[in-house]
Amino acid sequence: MSELQNLLHDLGGARVWVEVLVLLACLALAYGVARYARRGHGADSVWFGRHVFDGLLFPVLALVLIYAARHGLARYQTVAVLKVALPIFTSLAAIRLFVRVLGASFPQSAAVKLIERFFSWLAWGAAVLWITGLLPAVLEELDAIHFLFGKSRISVRTLLEGTLSSGLMLVVVLWISATIERRILRQAVGDLSIRKVAANSIRALLLLLGLLFVLSAVGVDLTALSVLGGALGVGLGFGLQKLAANYVSGFVILLERSLRIGDVVRVDNFEGVVTDIKTRYTLIRALNGRESVVPNELIITQRVENLSTTDPRVQLSINVTVGYESEVEQVRAILVAAALASERVLKDPTPAAYLASFGPDGLEFTLSVWIQDPENGQLALRSEINMAILRDLRGAGIEIPYPQRVVHMKS
Repeated sequence: MSELQNLLHDLGGARVWVEVLVLLACLALAYGVARYARRGHGADSVWFGRHVFDGLLFPVLALVLIYAARHGLARYQTVAVLKVALPIFTSLAAIRLFVRVLGASFPQSAAVKLIERFFSWLAWGAAVLWITGLLPAVLEELDAIHFLFGKSRISVRTLLEGTLSSGLMLVVVLWISATIERRILRQAVGDLSIRKVAANSIRALLLLLGLLFVLSAVGVDLTALSVLGGALGVGLGFGLQKLAANYVSGFVILLERSLRIGDVVRVDNFEGVVTDIKTRYTLIRALNGRESVVPNELIITQRVENLSTTDPRVQLSINVTVGYESEVEQVRAILVAAALASERVLKDPTPAAYLASFGPDGLEFTLSVWIQDPENGQLALRSEINMAILRDLRGAGIEIPYPQRVVHMKS
């Protein structure tokens, strides 16, 4: 406790007010610079936050200014207040980075809130140990608690440092990849599918590099990963071949652009709009709100109808049966007029009505119409045209027969 006693003694010195004024000046300058830099940027971001104080830029600037002021002021007097402020603003900057990036990447996740709270308590606890001078002793105790796995010795300190390094690496990778996608890919790449595969590739590469850096930092021999790579290859060849096939198929779909986000497709009798293409699966949302998760391998190996690839126009057929005494040309004119009355029916090609067959109950007509917006649904349009046909046929006195059967009694 000697270091804590020395700190308390220094805080009671006569020239502490000088440090307080310097600290306030550093905070005011950091706030002013962050507020000036915030102009013209979004209201909510990692650097600036909703307000200046809850962004990352303010604690980082304050930390840099306090660090410089501490070394400059230490030449003339004993430093105590600035010494306490350094770990406080270091923890604050780490919390701001962790919370802002994870909150922006996973805004609706309840687990993220729990992780943020745990990391905040951990950061403030480390700051208290740093200020009181107990941090080196705690690290030594954690290093003394170790586990033996074969010939490898792993301590609690190593596990803790590896966990924190992995979390920091994940946060930095998410931040860098999101920044690259927002600032570079959205401006340089217009195609959404190409932008998606580029973002996924950059994120995977950064995660791989970050993982290798973390393993090297905690003392893991990277040459041992060759054995793990061989085992992983055998696992992919046997147990994970379906999973690997889905990932490879996802990149093939994105690179070939045979399927794009926003296309209207029909896969295995399920029709809908492609809402997202992941590396393992594709999300297809039907017009009734149902969403289907389709493995990418299924899209590659089976027949998929893409209704938006070449011509977005779709032909609809409506069958109508009238009595045999009806005038054929009159019925055809009524059917075509009912189709043209709908705004969604294309005028070119023009709707056409055909006498398809002589049915057992009457004359069977087929009305053929073309639409250009199948993503808006077909049932409502069919109902609209059928109601118009029924109204016009009744107005013209044309009978719509119902099935009849004649039974002959033979004596």
